[in-house]
Amino acid sequence: MPVRLQLKTGLVGADERLPSSADAVIVTEPSTGSRARSKGNLYTIVTVRGRSTGRLRAVTALVAETIRREYFYDESAGIPVLLQKAVRAANRRLRQGREGHGLEPGSIGVALAVIRGNELYVASIGDAEVYLVRHARLLMPEHEPGRGMPDTEEVRVDVWRGDFAAGDEILLVSRNLTEHVGTEELKNSLVTLHPQSAVEHLHHLFLAAGGDGSDAILTVEAGEAGASRAARRLVPATEGEEEGDGARAAPPVAARRQVPAAASVQDRTREVIGGAAYGLLDRLRGLVPRRRRLAVAPLVSQREVQRRAAIGLLVSVLFVGALGVFSYVYADRLMGRDRDIRAVDSAEQAFARARENIREAVGAGGAASGDEDRARQLLQQAWGDLEAARVAGVSSARLDPLRAQAAQALDALYDVRDVESTLVFDYTRISADAAISDLVQGPDGAAYAIDTTGGRGSVVRVDVRRRTGAVIVKPGDGPGAGVGKPVMLAVGGPDLLILDNRGALWRWRPSGGVGTLGQVRIAGAQWGGDIRDIETYLVRPEDGLYNLYVLDPSRRQIMRYQPRLDGSGFSGGTNYLMGAENVDDFLQLHIDGEVYALTPQQVVRHESGRRQDFSVEDPPDQGDLRAGRQFALFTGSGARGQGRLYVWDEKHGRILVYSKANGGYEEQFIARASGQEFEGLQGMYVIESEDEEEPPVLVWSTEDRLFSTVLQATDAGETPPEGSPASRSPKPRRSPSEASPSP
Repeated sequence: MPVRLQLKTGLVGADERLPSSADAVIVTEPSTGSRARSKGNLYTIVTVRGRSTGRLRAVTALVAETIRREYFYDESAGIPVLLQKAVRAANRRLRQGREGHGLEPGSIGVALAVIRGNELYVASIGDAEVYLVRHARLLMPEHEPGRGMPDTEEVRVDVWRGDFAAGDEILLVSRNLTEHVGTEELKNSLVTLHPQSAVEHLHHLFLAAGGDGSDAILTVEAGEAGASRAARRLVPATEGEEEGDGARAAPPVAARRQVPAAASVQDRTREVIGGAAYGLLDRLRGLVPRRRRLAVAPLVSQREVQRRAAIGLLVSVLFVGALGVFSYVYADRLMGRDRDIRAVDSAEQAFARARENIREAVGAGGAASGDEDRARQLLQQAWGDLEAARVAGVSSARLDPLRAQAAQALDALYDVRDVESTLVFDYTRISADAAISDLVQGPDGAAYAIDTTGGRGSVVRVDVRRRTGAVIVKPGDGPGAGVGKPVMLAVGGPDLLILDNRGALWRWRPSGGVGTLGQVRIAGAQWGGDIRDIETYLVRPEDGLYNLYVLDPSRRQIMRYQPRLDGSGFSGGTNYLMGAENVDDFLQLHIDGEVYALTPQQVVRHESGRRQDFSVEDPPDQGDLRAGRQFALFTGSGARGQGRLYVWDEKHGRILVYSKANGGYEEQFIARASGQEFEGLQGMYVIESEDEEEPPVLVWSTEDRLFSTVLQATDAGETPPEGSPASRSPKPRRSPSEASPSP
């Protein structure tokens, strides 16, 4: 017989989650027995990528409420089918209603769990995950998570069904939280702590790891419900049994018949008469009515008992209060504690250790001043002690000077360069409400960007040397119906490629600041509205012919289009990726003979369509100064297998530099000297000179301005070195040599 379960729930409420999180958590436990038996309890989390806004919070709440309502009010099928229908109903609501307008495809994740008796049903899509803890092991139910919402097609929902027994625990959690905390911490917390304590501890670890954004977490633990004790059955009294003192049972019949055979007639007669008399007396006593004896206490006695109880309670309260005051005032003296705070308080001890380590590592004449490894070790220990002191309550006024000193010393050891940025062009000179969405370096060395002002869109060309700009392409330009709203740019050989919102590809060939616009013919090209990036690779430099690559998440592919020999367009597309691969996380492409793809956490590399054993290593400040990362843009330099990758880490506002050969970390740049930090980047590219002594120049754009940054450390207040795009003409991007094999 199945054991009846008692469910314990733990979750981090909306008021306790990060302000940057827009996730929603709903627990639905029906109060009516019929619904609980047919539907069970429904546990739901809804996650969303990106920082919280009022609109995103409304969207996640709408998705969670739609799933709950559709599941409980539909009686047409079993639990697995109802869960699938509920999720698809929420996806249709986002796809057809205004709530889902402008949302990134797949950005909404959902994790569901239904517990009915001893049955468990789970499903997940997108960036939400489900784990099962059983016998102190963290398991992932065998189901295939679907893509997130909104999706242009019906969402695929794979529902897993299994048993749920006493001691099991189910966890619904955001993938963002799992990546920061780690699955080992998930398991340890759920196995050792109460559900509510476990989720609070995991959320604290997420904050300590520098987590930001999505942080939904919900856990349900099954315990065995105690059986209710059955009352004793009432049995009828035996014949002759009486109530009250002095009651006597009639002697058993067998006992009355046990008369010795040798007894005399006189004895026998006396016994018979006596038995009859006693029997008659018992019958007469049974006929007399009896009154139950009531124990009634006098009113005076009741009041006396109440008065004594009140006095006792008052004395107890006064005693506890006096004990608390006594402990607060005199406990230190009675326990003999030393009043020196640095000797007894853990926060002060951590502060003192940090100060001593920093003095030894970077102070004048410090023992480790000439040993970088020893200095790094001391500074890392000091940083950890400062964080412990901050958590324990040491004031910021005391911590900030030491933190600044330690951060400056660690930055020097980690090859962190402080650079200045120079304003090249203000797009508001062309449009008062400029909104730049893309940036590339054109074949003529100028900077080309898309301005989406007013929702129409136009292509703007900026001469970075003369600091002048003009609109070169706007909707309606070109032959036929003309170009639509420009949404994406790329450069191939002598062409500036423009992808419009109708899925048509156009090329603009510059000539002295002006150019010609024509449509590019591509056989069988049918691109949806979710194209992430387009890139090219020059295969015949003498003819200006290049391959075209399109990152298409709806096909889960990178499509490759090869040029026709007469230069009139491209042949039909083929799949570049050789095996099945999830491209939903791919943000941008870079091609130099090999294909690099940027994800929010990594850079992956493919050769001839096959994924290589390549990844960029963690920066050295990953464990202290700048925990975590959020890649958003990247670019590269050099020929195949040479040069560098430049990656913008949006979370910490920095440019990370990696070797293309092996993904090794080289250095990083933070624009603090000029006050114009690397924030809100809409596009970027790097100009490298053939002179190895000359530092590279990063050209980058915000929504309304174009900047250049010489990637060379600059002391505060020092003028940036000569060689920025404002003073010299940037050299066009170099393509890989013809000898390099085509990707």
